[in-house]
Amino acid sequence: MQDSLNAEYPKIMRTTQKKSRNSFSKKSKGAPQRSRKKGPAKSNININRLEQKAVPVQETTFEPQGPFSQWNLEPALQKTLAQKGFTHPTEVQEKTINPLLEGHNLVGIARTGTGKTGAFLIPIINRLLQQQKNFNTLILAPTRELAVQIEQEFKSLTKGMGLYSACFIGGTNLNTDLKVLSKRKHLVVGTPGRLLDLANRKALYFKDFEVLVLDEFDRMLDMGFAADVDRIAGAMRQRQNTYLFSATLNKSQQGHIEQLVGPKAVEIKVSNGEVTAEHIDQEVIKLKEGQDKFGVLLGMLEQNEFSKVLVFAETKRWVSRVSKKLHKSGVSCDEIHGNKSQNYRQKALKKFKDGKIKVLVATDVAARGIDVSDISHVINYQLPATMDSYIHRIGRTGRAGKAGKAYTFVN
Repeated sequence: MQDSLNAEYPKIMRTTQKKSRNSFSKKSKGAPQRSRKKGPAKSNININRLEQKAVPVQETTFEPQGPFSQWNLEPALQKTLAQKGFTHPTEVQEKTINPLLEGHNLVGIARTGTGKTGAFLIPIINRLLQQQKNFNTLILAPTRELAVQIEQEFKSLTKGMGLYSACFIGGTNLNTDLKVLSKRKHLVVGTPGRLLDLANRKALYFKDFEVLVLDEFDRMLDMGFAADVDRIAGAMRQRQNTYLFSATLNKSQQGHIEQLVGPKAVEIKVSNGEVTAEHIDQEVIKLKEGQDKFGVLLGMLEQNEFSKVLVFAETKRWVSRVSKKLHKSGVSCDEIHGNKSQNYRQKALKKFKDGKIKVLVATDVAARGIDVSDISHVINYQLPATMDSYIHRIGRTGRAGKAGKAYTFVN
């Protein structure tokens, strides 16, 4: 593998020797102190699984039965969909919208980028236009970025309709949230921690919501969020419907899923829900003892094909270190992680989307919830702790039918 890397990127190896003083190795002056509390978690990944050539995706042509104009949707919504150029539904939308309009609970599985957000927002908006109730719908998301993205799409689809929303996430001003809650809202989207904080302050009442949506529900039902989800769902005494959407399905969560949606829920699978990245070229960069990892990274980024790159590190501390060293080396970059304010994270992400920076360095906060269709490469500067994290990281490239390339550094 090292020989193939030398052949493909000869400049990288030359750069490595010149820039050894910038290394993040243990001998480096700037190396972080390894500790059980602050160091990256030990990875359980089999490295041999991280190296494979992309398997061409077998494209299947979906032929919708008809345009949105033939659907039984409110005229205002029909008009907005037409204005946005959404003339025909995607496959997941065609298969899920009607069951949701009919009042069924639903579990929807479809790959990212296939229109899942519209699949649950369109029937919700149609229902709100018919009922005009306050606090009708609550949407839970695992990351701040995804929550913001969902609310932005809701606002885009409801412009001029007199429907109001709010987004409550960590990293924002709590007093501002309290003021926002004093105004009329039809839909609330947020992360569980902030929503529970507002509820504990008697500013938000889960009993006022009738519809619960879990986006990226596989993440929402893992050990980190499961208890919070149960608390929120249990407090929604007026809950009539529950919608679960995700790109992947964890079979061990089946009991929890049935607990939330009931045994008669409609299940729609546009994809099989298995975690895979077969459509992405994946390569391992095996570093020799004493080799300068940062020098290799910098050499890669000097290649023209590395046009929009997402670099992952395991900890906030490492993200900041890598970002600062890239900036000092003249690479246009920024960083996002849990210690950055939400306003900072949104600005950094926008700069990345708009092409104003070449590299975004991030923790796993960016592995889900950001939708940037033209990321050329994903680089794992550090090996993630689990295979699931790895798949979601590299899944940020190779989106919307485009080719993707992922590299993983291994010491």
